[in-house]
Amino acid sequence: MKKILIIIIVLFSLVSCDKTKELAKEKIVRPVPKKVDFGFVYADFNVVHDTIKKGDTFGNIIENQNIGDRRVYDIIAAIKDTLNVQSIRFNKPYTLLRSKNKKHNLQVFIYQPDALTYYVIDFRDTAVVAYKKIKPVTIKRRTIGGVLKESLSETLGNAKIEGALAGKIAKIYAYSIDFMKLKKGDRFAITFTERFINDTIYDGVEEMEASFFEYRGKIIYAFPFAQNPNSDKIDYYDEQGKTLKNFFLKSPIKFSRISSRFSSNRFHPVQHTWKAHKGTDYAAPRGTPITTTAAGVVEQSGFTAGNGNFVKVKHNGTYSTQYLHMSKILVKRGQRVSQGQVIGLVGSTGLATGPHVCYRFWKNGVQVDALRLKLPTGEPMTGNNKARFLEKIKPLKFELDSIANL
Repeated sequence: MKKILIIIIVLFSLVSCDKTKELAKEKIVRPVPKKVDFGFVYADFNVVHDTIKKGDTFGNIIENQNIGDRRVYDIIAAIKDTLNVQSIRFNKPYTLLRSKNKKHNLQVFIYQPDALTYYVIDFRDTAVVAYKKIKPVTIKRRTIGGVLKESLSETLGNAKIEGALAGKIAKIYAYSIDFMKLKKGDRFAITFTERFINDTIYDGVEEMEASFFEYRGKIIYAFPFAQNPNSDKIDYYDEQGKTLKNFFLKSPIKFSRISSRFSSNRFHPVQHTWKAHKGTDYAAPRGTPITTTAAGVVEQSGFTAGNGNFVKVKHNGTYSTQYLHMSKILVKRGQRVSQGQVIGLVGSTGLATGPHVCYRFWKNGVQVDALRLKLPTGEPMTGNNKARFLEKIKPLKFELDSIANL
């Protein structure tokens, strides 16, 4: 009986091993997916990837390939309605698909002017065929949040988000948040959409749907909304429907730091004496753009020994601002400027020990501390618009609050 049992076990083991070997063989022979791009199977060609170099033209690129008895002039004429070869630009990528034989005849030329668009010139038939294609784009939605452990730019970078989103956020909050004063540990949450080419290649941020930042102990929300449903004009509002757009920007420079504040008695670093400092100094690298904090007319533009290169802007009968120590002035006296317009570049001209802009603010002809001033704000929503807005943001606000509290 024992002998019979041993024989059965051995036979079962042999059968199991055979099945395992068969499964292993199946895995080994399973075909590997072939790479396909631009609608072509790369395995069918000799593939060359390159970029347009200085001095390159469409003509000299294909002339250096084996194109048989075709003439470049005729090829350019045949494809002109699809691709103007003079529009080919330096440093843009192109791909050559050539025959796999020893001659390496050019069969397909592919040019990519941007991440989405590509042109195909097909030489495989008697007549040259040219066409333009747009790669499919997928929009994906994402919400991030928590507490700031470093700057906003670094936080977004660590989350593998396009750096341009920081600039978009700074522009949205330019009237209500001085991003230089955000601190580590401040809470935030952002809901936004991103573009992906062919569902896999990241192509940047599409739009910001909602956000909040903790600033000086207060949560400031931002929701995009068009008060006119038939218009594309979008403004940003807080959770109560109040506009985030104030009359003045918080700072004339993005992502800078305050190096000296408004003071009635400050030790001057150049003159070595105690005197009033009637402005706010924003330190930044030389050449950083300086923007006017509100629309107006350039009242003064020039140079003095103390101010260096400077610009003064009159905004209305009440307010004026001045920007000192520029390395370069970009506007002229009498010129009308819009809010956020670049009027000069950071420098250290005049009485300055390093590159910065001294930002001065006048109210009714008296210099005041811009950081302490309560500036006018825009009009909030009312009536049906407000009801429609509050209904729209309800799920967005819930989502922001939920992720920030995780």
